[in-house]
Amino acid sequence: MSHNTQAFMSTNAGLPPSYETIKEEYGVTELGEPHNSAVVRTTVINMPREVSVPDHVVWSLFNALFLNVCCLGFIAYAYSVKSRDRKMVGDMIGAQAYASTAKCLNISSLIFSILMVIICIIIVSTTSVAVVQAFSQRMSHSGF
Repeated sequence: MSHNTQAFMSTNAGLPPSYETIKEEYGVTELGEPHNSAVVRTTVINMPREVSVPDHVVWSLFNALFLNVCCLGFIAYAYSVKSRDRKMVGDMIGAQAYASTAKCLNISSLIFSILMVIICIIIVSTTSVAVVQAFSQRMSHSGF
């Protein structure tokens, strides 16, 4: 590559400066493509898969019919139906919000129901033991 200092000096007043044409020293080659073919460009579009939002309708219906402590099962069922409606419209964020609320209500209903069943078992077992003891004491005092 030669350097021309005349292009930068102002000896030619009023005339455009003479520029030196610089030749490319390095060639650009495209790897992996034939030299005579047309350039093929591909575009990849990543489409999000359908987001599966569980709406917990069956679980909520079960809690509403069988384990409806403080109406939590019925409220969970209402939120599950709202979640399903939002999913049908295409509002996935709203569907996820309603489904999350329904899930929390279903879990709360299930925990309260299990606690109530355990408390009922404890109450029934202690009262039956007390009744059996009272009956046995009465039988021993009466002479039978």
